[in-house]
Amino acid sequence: MPRTREELEQIEKQVLAPYAQFSADTRGRKHRETPADWRTEYQRDRDRVIHSRAFRRLEYKTQVFLNGTGDHLRTRLTHTMEVAATARSIARALRLNEDLAETIALAHDLGHSPFGHKGEAALNKLMRGHGGFEHNSQSLRIVEELEQKYPSFHGLNLTWETREGLAKHYTAYDHPSRRRGFAAKHSSLEAQVANLADEITYYNHDLDDGLDTGLLDERKLAREVTLWGSAARRIRKKHGALADECRRYFIIRCLIDEQVKDVVTTTEHLLKEAGVKSADEVRLHKQPLVQYSEARRKLNADLREYLYTNLYFNPVVHEPNMRAVRLMEELFQHFLAHPQQLGSQARQRLRKVGKHRAICDYLAGMTDRYLVLEHERLVATKS
Repeated sequence: MPRTREELEQIEKQVLAPYAQFSADTRGRKHRETPADWRTEYQRDRDRVIHSRAFRRLEYKTQVFLNGTGDHLRTRLTHTMEVAATARSIARALRLNEDLAETIALAHDLGHSPFGHKGEAALNKLMRGHGGFEHNSQSLRIVEELEQKYPSFHGLNLTWETREGLAKHYTAYDHPSRRRGFAAKHSSLEAQVANLADEITYYNHDLDDGLDTGLLDERKLAREVTLWGSAARRIRKKHGALADECRRYFIIRCLIDEQVKDVVTTTEHLLKEAGVKSADEVRLHKQPLVQYSEARRKLNADLREYLYTNLYFNPVVHEPNMRAVRLMEELFQHFLAHPQQLGSQARQRLRKVGKHRAICDYLAGMTDRYLVLEHERLVATKS
């Protein structure tokens, strides 16, 4: 006999820590639905995210390097999958709800624009005076409104806890604005885990991609980034001389492992110190409880500064992305003048949300390559 949802919920009560977010305690969905027979509410959320169009489009959206630059480089989709894996590992170690942490991780970038953070900044500038653009808010718009798969409601009708995690997704890059309906100072521990899993993932895999393309140099990294230098020495002492790809892989694996261990150890200490007894006590606590140690935070800040200087603003990365962003800006202006050329769903929403927001939603949902093709079809051929 298969395990029922009720049995899965009972297992959570037996296995998870008291401050975890239990599936049976969900605040529910905006639109009432009959619960699934063999899935918890957060497992159901996860499946809805994975089956969404927005999730599939992440395969063709830029992470750091313009999509299509190299077959082995991360896309927004592979980044998302790696974040989900790290989130599950941390949540499991802390006896939190792995399904909820994974779901938030899988959904955290659904609203990302084409062309990475530079595309997001450009859309925010284009939407000045019209509500701006922030990919955390856009992820919520997607799961609450823009996905259209169900006969009884717009969006995916995800649980309150998953949507809370999207509304409060906070990293060094992401600083979400306040959102009605999520008034507590902090989010669940599972959402906080997804936040740090995102940081851990992009620090280390951006390093990997930078080295793979030759834009970063291992010897310079060893001299200038303490984290890399110490990990490289440990790997060499343990394994001796390794081939380039194997050596880099083991160093980056070492860095990820150290960061995960630091988060788990620090968080466990903070939880004991805080004495929280429930998920809602976590939300009301004076500070986030899933954290790096102070020493690790400083080391990560040094790594982030190095990546900004040597990778993100390297002309090989920056200039192609900025050229692509200019295509998006030109296409935005074209649709302002010719809204009848928007896609059918976007045209239907013109009266409801206004011309600027309908265009923004349409462009934000595009993959990199589709936006380039649309620019070529509608703008470049007319100039």
